[in-house]
Amino acid sequence: MITRGLTLGKFAPLHKGHQLLIETALAEMDEVIVMIYDCSEVTTTPLPIRANWIRQLYPMVQVIEAWNGPTEIGDTPAIKQAHEAYILQQLQGISITHFYCREFYGEHVSQALSAQNRLVDWTPNSTWQERCAVPISATQIRRHLYQHRQYLDPLVYRDLIINVVFLGAPSTGKTTLAAALAEALQTVWMPEYGREYWETHQVDRRLTLGQLEAIAIGHLEREEDLLSRANRYLFTDTNALTTWHFARDYHGTATPRLQHLADRCAARYDLVFLCDTDIPYADTWDRSGAAHREVFQKQMVSDLRIRKIPFFPVQGDLKTRIGYVKQILQRFQKYQTLAACWRLDDDEPTEH
Repeated sequence: MITRGLTLGKFAPLHKGHQLLIETALAEMDEVIVMIYDCSEVTTTPLPIRANWIRQLYPMVQVIEAWNGPTEIGDTPAIKQAHEAYILQQLQGISITHFYCREFYGEHVSQALSAQNRLVDWTPNSTWQERCAVPISATQIRRHLYQHRQYLDPLVYRDLIINVVFLGAPSTGKTTLAAALAEALQTVWMPEYGREYWETHQVDRRLTLGQLEAIAIGHLEREEDLLSRANRYLFTDTNALTTWHFARDYHGTATPRLQHLADRCAARYDLVFLCDTDIPYADTWDRSGAAHREVFQKQMVSDLRIRKIPFFPVQGDLKTRIGYVKQILQRFQKYQTLAACWRLDDDEPTEH
């Protein structure tokens, strides 16, 4: 007889306690099914993102996305019956031999499934603090993500960080602003890898197409590492779009790989800020002049519009810029529409 285990939940977010359930089931069962509920009332992280965590970490598990499940939780007969009926409907006749759980509902769900109630790291009347193996709950993590990051797989944690990128022509204050915000909000920031690379590899102030592609790849690798160490926000100084613009500026074209990385930027960053040219131009030896800065800025604005990437223009001195970005961050929730951020003090940004 095939043994088949089932566990379910919101996994908002997936944490080590959930992973203990899944891994215990995998060790004991022939087959394992994980049912994951849509729960927009609890988290803004979309169901496909949460389901993908499980699929990537446990490719041998069958994942069922439960889009229209009951949202009420409790111990009343009506609530129990609603959940039981829904679970059976989603299984579509698949028999379950063991139900894996670390919550109170394990008893009644397992009875509805005619399965063995396999409690993991849980005893009757216990709370999350009393769990021995993984003393945490998703509620605690949602309240204090950075504080409890040790209970999250890096794959999960990076998907919960708000990646903020600062774009703009050379000498528009991107680096200064990213560093200042990281210090103010006690997190990390991603310096522009292209500047570091350029200083080492440039010949007559130019780089080859292959070197520009290497910049975009190297920047992305460093950015990924910092996402796993960030505290709620990662402030990123430029991205592959900037490198793509330099490739077009130097060579009139870009490599297919760089083009691909630039195209991915539209979905990669949660918030895009465009630093304005309203600050004095720093005429250093590595730059091409104030007139070129204005042209580069216009090209970047045009490209963002063509790509339909929403962005917030940042102007003024450093204090003003920091205050403006903080206002946007206070209103922003990851995976939600930007509409709530588009009006500050009854004025809309010039671009959204």
